[in-house]
Amino acid sequence: MAFAGINWFKYSSPASFYPVAGKMIPWVASVAVILAVIGLYFSFFVAPTDYQQGEAYRIMFIHVPAAWMSMFIYVVMAGYAAMGLIFNTRLSAMMASSLAPTGALFTFVALWTGALWGKPMWGAWWVWDARLTTELILLFLYIGFMSLEAAIDDPRRASRSSGLLAIVGVVNVPIIYFSVKWWNTLHQGASISFDKAPSMASTMLTAMLLMTFAFWMYTIAMVLYRVRCEILERERHSEWVMALVEERK
Repeated sequence: MAFAGINWFKYSSPASFYPVAGKMIPWVASVAVILAVIGLYFSFFVAPTDYQQGEAYRIMFIHVPAAWMSMFIYVVMAGYAAMGLIFNTRLSAMMASSLAPTGALFTFVALWTGALWGKPMWGAWWVWDARLTTELILLFLYIGFMSLEAAIDDPRRASRSSGLLAIVGVVNVPIIYFSVKWWNTLHQGASISFDKAPSMASTMLTAMLLMTFAFWMYTIAMVLYRVRCEILERERHSEWVMALVEERK
């Protein structure tokens, strides 16, 4: 398959993808840092104070993008796991494995910042709200994926078993998203929707989107770094890896 003169199938090979990922990391990481700095400035110094929640609402500029990324990463992880199972591609399994730690991190950040916001707003650090509970289940799914993969010595068997768990667990993502519509919950509804105008000031929306793109770029940089480590570990007996190791000595 070639598009715009690029043979994309070529980069499904770990040997071809490894150097490309190495070249992308510094650029993507730099963009992540720049977006994060600008996003934090907008979040804490430009966005106006909320007339109902006061200054405490600013935690949402980290909480909401982290929650979005926790769900998005899981769907992408499950997609790579499915490709690995269907097409038996080594790189797909490595990408799924590399996505899991960052997805777990964002899920934890979403739960932690949600607790920080919930204490002054609800008077409790935690409530068994539908969205909070399903987000907690998402964290357990990430941990289960990583634990199952680590518990099996054979990399291919580990990828198949953890991949099946990821695919089955993806059903939890739409439940998280629609939980505020399906059940009577304490969690507020979506402030940004595809079928209506955002219910927030333009500077708030700008800060939210900047932080989202910063988290997105961070995810790409970390996944590329991790997948390079996975490639070196799983392909360590390949001739090209051994040649690379010898070259670095």
